[in-house]
Amino acid sequence: MGLSGEPEPYSESTLLLQNSAASNEKQPPKDAFHLGYIIYFTLGIGYLLPWNAFITAVDYFSYIYPEASVDRVFAVTYMLVGLFCLLIIIFYAHKSDAYVRINVGLGLFVVSLLVVPVMDTVYIKGRVGLQDGFYVTVGAVALSGLADALVQGGLIGSAGELPERYMQAVVAGTAGSGVLVSVLRLLTKALYSQDESGLRKSANLYFAVGIVVMVVCTVFYNVAHKLPVIKYHQELKTQAVNEEIEQKGSLTGPVWRSIVWHTVRRIKWYGFGILLIYIVTLSIFPGYITEDVHSAVLKDWYGIILITGYNVFDLVGKSLTAVYLLENEKVAIGGCVARLLFFPLFLGCLHGPKFFRMEIPVTILTCLLGLTNGYLTSVLMILAPKVVQLQHAETAGIVIVLFLIVGLAAGSIVAWFWVI
Repeated sequence: MGLSGEPEPYSESTLLLQNSAASNEKQPPKDAFHLGYIIYFTLGIGYLLPWNAFITAVDYFSYIYPEASVDRVFAVTYMLVGLFCLLIIIFYAHKSDAYVRINVGLGLFVVSLLVVPVMDTVYIKGRVGLQDGFYVTVGAVALSGLADALVQGGLIGSAGELPERYMQAVVAGTAGSGVLVSVLRLLTKALYSQDESGLRKSANLYFAVGIVVMVVCTVFYNVAHKLPVIKYHQELKTQAVNEEIEQKGSLTGPVWRSIVWHTVRRIKWYGFGILLIYIVTLSIFPGYITEDVHSAVLKDWYGIILITGYNVFDLVGKSLTAVYLLENEKVAIGGCVARLLFFPLFLGCLHGPKFFRMEIPVTILTCLLGLTNGYLTSVLMILAPKVVQLQHAETAGIVIVLFLIVGLAAGSIVAWFWVI
């Protein structure tokens, strides 16, 4: 029995065995040279890079548009557009193909990333206060939010139809994206001056790297569909969908809405855990880390080092599930609740004893925040699509992403109020 009190659906292995028996005992092909895993890891890096490019270049945007609240406008625009588009995708996923959605999203990512360097070269040219340029940039952020909904919803959904290691690859890739951006931030901080010229070079580097990675992701994703291991699992899904159509008729209208709501009920506790993880994380990171704690020794390097530490340990946490996967959802969700303890602990870094406000305790707490965020996110993202039938795993993946984005938005709002 799951947390919802309903009988557990067929496990992944049961579904694979049943479908294999119906396919003349066909055994799943091996992932030769781990190409499938590498591709899904790269795709995980890719779909977060555009957002990371926009927020990492916030120094440049704040310099060019000094009157605008850049980071807040970007966050609200990106998340609201992504949330709205995901809601539409959930109810119309059965009428569209994830392969098409992901390819369209990857193309839109490239377009949105081209806007800033092109506009900087041909129009802005380092001039300050051009509001029409800011509106165009916000439009690019909105376009990126739309692309994120298409790519992230489709990618998490399609990974949910595959064995667990592919979801783990995608989730670990998202952490790899943070590490990559942190490395770029450290390099640009060390190599470029923090004046107009240096900020322009830094911003253009972030967006150039993002564009290159998105092109690689587009090629990789289209190669993935030719891999025997991916084709095998797609055939299993097609067979499961056809069998369900034979039993229930056309999966449209009330039938599809019933399937969606049943899927939501099945994974609601997993969604609650994801929601709680990101409320806690986003209310502390990166705002608290960059604005509220200070170091007389490390000065403006302190925030960058803390963010890098968080991102590295987030990657470690998301990679640990490849070694050991916690399969007890009650323990995992209990761990998400226990993370609320980070609030008083980080509050102690501001108002607690002197030793608690020093660099080492703050760094350790930040790394633990990243480690728990990474591991618990990976566990819940892997487990959630496996508690529904194979043909509904994509919908479960999209729904869990919806919970994640709501958690990101809620955490961003809480971040404005919780530290006194």
